[in-house]
Amino acid sequence: MDMTTRSRDLPVPGGMEDMETKDYQGTGHVRIRHLESKEISQEDIDRILQLTGQLEKFEILMMYYDCALAEVRTKLEVLNKEVALKKNRNPFESIKSRLKKPVSIYEKLKHRKIPFSVENIEENLTDVAGLRVICSFIDDIYGIRDSLAAQDDVRIVQEKDYIANPKPNGYRSLHLIIEVPIFLMQEKKYMKVELQFRTIAMDFWASVEHKMKYKKEIRNEARIVEELRLSADLINQLDRRMQQIRDRIELSEANSREMSEWQ
Repeated sequence: MDMTTRSRDLPVPGGMEDMETKDYQGTGHVRIRHLESKEISQEDIDRILQLTGQLEKFEILMMYYDCALAEVRTKLEVLNKEVALKKNRNPFESIKSRLKKPVSIYEKLKHRKIPFSVENIEENLTDVAGLRVICSFIDDIYGIRDSLAAQDDVRIVQEKDYIANPKPNGYRSLHLIIEVPIFLMQEKKYMKVELQFRTIAMDFWASVEHKMKYKKEIRNEARIVEELRLSADLINQLDRRMQQIRDRIELSEANSREMSEWQ
């Protein structure tokens, strides 16, 4: 069949029958007809990409995101080493990175009623590449944020401060969407990366809350939600108390050094 002159209707599983039919450029005109069926699988995604001539473009895009993750991780590790040298302590406990899986990308576009294509991924999603940075103290979070913002090749696209303004359920974290350049053979390309900054206590709460959220048939759900919110408030108080203790220790050490210099 001459794919350059005729269009083909291709059924795609995933419960997306409510979306408009979309003609994708690539292997001629391939019209994706979304049908209600089983949940989408990785094999389904591969088939869509192959039939629409987007497989290579998708792989290249994911490589770009992977390179952007490496770029941001390097920046964070450099800042971590600098703070450790100047303050004699590491501001980070851990850094975790992830690339959103193709099925998750598909489902997110589906939820937004946006056709699945490489162009729409790059234009509409900001969290394909993400890093979660677990810090020791709250002020470390803002210090690293300020240091990143001061770098001339980092653009902060969006900031959501759930530490200063927690979500109704008590969730606290600092979310940033940044753009960083990756240097390719013939061009410099800016890519978006999502950053989540949390303290150890915030991360503990978020991990437990996430697991409990997906439990089915929870009795006294409203009461449990309220207790989780109160627990988040207690964790916030603990974070700030620990920071005060650290500040007193550092002040005491500074005073001791000053006294020794006078002796």
